[in-house]
Amino acid sequence: MDKRLLDILCCPVSKSPVRLLSRAQLDAINAAIRGGAVETVAGAAVGTALAAGLVTEDGKVIYRIEDDIPVMLADEAIGTTQLATFPD
Repeated sequence: MDKRLLDILCCPVSKSPVRLLSRAQLDAINAAIRGGAVETVAGAAVGTALAAGLVTEDGKVIYRIEDDIPVMLADEAIGTTQLATFPD
């Protein structure tokens, strides 16, 4: 992802800066998705693993990246509090 774009993106709800998911964070969310235990903020089940994603700096909200395009829609965000453990 372009560093300049990443520098200006923020969570549309909290306005918190976002950063790319680390490998450990991506692996953790994808393991939970495979287990069928992940929903979006709107309550829709997440059935497809993430190839990449952005996470707010506080580590509470994830936004997926599809085809190098960040999907910054509040209803499609994934809250990390639904995961038993989520790496920092």
